[in-house]
Amino acid sequence: MIKRIHINQHKIRSNKKNNKEEQVITVKTSKNNYYADEVEVKGSCKVIYKPNKPLSCGARVWIETSDEVIMKDHDLITKIL
Repeated sequence: MIKRIHINQHKIRSNKKNNKEEQVITVKTSKNNYYADEVEVKGSCKVIYKPNKPLSCGARVWIETSDEVIMKDHDLITKIL
């Protein structure tokens, strides 16, 4: 399964404005979006820049991998995809 990892700039701005710490890293799969504070790719990945063909969320730069991804949130809960 392909996973696309990107940073949500809108969340960063919102966190700064509202003094919050909501998760800003998004991991997209064909089925779901997952959110994290930390992501580790266990294997190969590539960084993609497509200014004229962004993801549906608007991201123009992302990391793409088919390998295992480990995500952690601020409560140190770990999810593996």
